[in-house]
Amino acid sequence: MAAIAYRGLSAGAWRYFGPLLALGLLIAAGLAAFVYMETNGHFVTGMNNQIVWGVPHVFAVFLIVAASGALNVASVASVFGRTQYKPLAPLSALVSLALLAGGLAILAADLGRPDRLIVAMTHFNLKSIFALNMFLYSGFFAIVGAYLWFMMERRMNRYTGAAGLAAFIWRLVLTTGTGSIFGFLVAREAYDSALLGPAFVIYSFAYGTAMFLIALELAARWDGRPAELETATRLGRLLAIFVAASLYMTTVFHMTKIYMTRFHGVEAFLLVDGGMITAMYWIGQVGLGGVLPLVLLYAPRTAGTRSGVVAAAVLVVLGGLAQMYVTIIGAQAWPQQIFPGWQESSSFFDGEIHAYAPSVPEVFLALGGFALAAALVAVALKVLRLLPEPCTDSSSPPPTSPQARPR
Repeated sequence: MAAIAYRGLSAGAWRYFGPLLALGLLIAAGLAAFVYMETNGHFVTGMNNQIVWGVPHVFAVFLIVAASGALNVASVASVFGRTQYKPLAPLSALVSLALLAGGLAILAADLGRPDRLIVAMTHFNLKSIFALNMFLYSGFFAIVGAYLWFMMERRMNRYTGAAGLAAFIWRLVLTTGTGSIFGFLVAREAYDSALLGPAFVIYSFAYGTAMFLIALELAARWDGRPAELETATRLGRLLAIFVAASLYMTTVFHMTKIYMTRFHGVEAFLLVDGGMITAMYWIGQVGLGGVLPLVLLYAPRTAGTRSGVVAAAVLVVLGGLAQMYVTIIGAQAWPQQIFPGWQESSSFFDGEIHAYAPSVPEVFLALGGFALAAALVAVALKVLRLLPEPCTDSSSPPPTSPQARPR
């Protein structure tokens, strides 16, 4: 394998701080939206008593799921021994940590009373999947942080394989736990399925690989040195496999629901007559996030091209957000059965489909989490040596850049 030197982001002051300032403004807008909603209360959002998880939760859960999948490249290198991915492993771990931080920041700001997190961190109901996720998220930061340190510090390189295996196992458990948050909610008919745990694992592979591809391409262009086409093509082939697996898992999930008579109503709502929800599913999740990326990644004119791979990655991210919208908003829009098997009547929205339209503060809060994740990656790339710079062979000298050093 060719000798690899790692360097920091070498973009000049104006080229670096301009985009960083734009990210800072988005983060500030997200913070202002949080303060506005926290000060004025729930009614200034598009949410209501039936739909209590809105667009911020859509973005937050997407980022958390993608954080697990962004570690794909590092896992393939350390766990499965594919050394061609090893140069990108530190960047993979960094993107993973940043995405999780961005997603959790949105969650903390959107749940209301973020100061009450202290209670959640000191009093645990171990029968609650929400309580278990406190351990999963903090453990992910610890394990992946140690994994990144072992990769960056040559004295600790001998422990990289063990740390990579631990991170791989933990990420599977974490994503299963995130999917189980919904799968264990039997009160919502669109959830209530053990398949959501493994489904979220599969989704994470696709969304995380797409987010990593975008981060790699943006970092390379920002640095003025485009990523190698061979690397992009290889990651594109990996992405195609994960996208196809996601479509398969989605099909199995809905076929399982349709097979059971009691879910016919909610499945008809999601897949046929749900209006915006149905459009988000077929056009967003299946079309933009599944079929079209596969076309771009396998069509002769776009397969193996940088533009085709990056476009497919962007579409997968958009489709992933649509999938989370259908999963989170669609399930809440369908009316709950308070007493299954019985009929009840009241003046409180019995049997009604609940409407939801996100408010401007919700959108800015959601985008602020994305901006925070991007800013964390940008700052880390500037102060740490994480960008690979391959030489022609193992005997080649390292680059003359003062920020580069061989490893």
